[in-house]
Amino acid sequence: MELHQLRYFCAVAHNGNFTRAAKAENVAQPSLSPQILKLEAELGAKLFDRFPRCARLTQFGRTFLFRAEAILRQVGDARTEIEEMAGAEKGRVAIGVIPTIAPYFLPPVLAGFTRQHPTIAVSVMEETTHSAGALARWRIDLALLALPVLGEELICEDLFREPFFVVVPPKHHLASRKMIDLQEIRTDPFLLLKEGHCFREKCDHGLPRVKAAAKPGL
Repeated sequence: MELHQLRYFCAVAHNGNFTRAAKAENVAQPSLSPQILKLEAELGAKLFDRFPRCARLTQFGRTFLFRAEAILRQVGDARTEIEEMAGAEKGRVAIGVIPTIAPYFLPPVLAGFTRQHPTIAVSVMEETTHSAGALARWRIDLALLALPVLGEELICEDLFREPFFVVVPPKHHLASRKMIDLQEIRTDPFLLLKEGHCFREKCDHGLPRVKAAAKPGL
């Protein structure tokens, strides 16, 4: 059993797809898939049910995922401990961030961090808030998400708040208003992000009837 096999297995489990997992691990899919097969052969159990467009964990896979993540976490902790003992500022920080924030907030922050800590490797993954589970499973070190985020083992800090704006056509009956009540637009058609995005969830929560009238997600 090899560490890279465990990484590939976890990647497929979290991405639900061999192609996306290979991309996340920066390897070609023809290199990843045989390693999963070797791992299954060594364990003597089928870890995934394979479908044309997705891969789902079997009962054996769900049990093994917990162990595989624990092993990878321990290896990472051991590497960090040795580097700290050696007195070298080295390491890797994995950041998860929602796409609506990433291009605006991260560039100046990462530029400043890299100047101060040039030997620290930073990787960024754009994920939806639903993917906060990756943080709980220690695949990423920190995440910029929309609150609330569930998980007693997580420490959350409110960084900033942003107002919501309604964009309407010039001739819309609310176009001249500076403030509106949400109930005034509950029956209007909407252009929204697809399900799974935090902005969509907040709109659905604040306007329960919007979902039925919403246009296909962007």
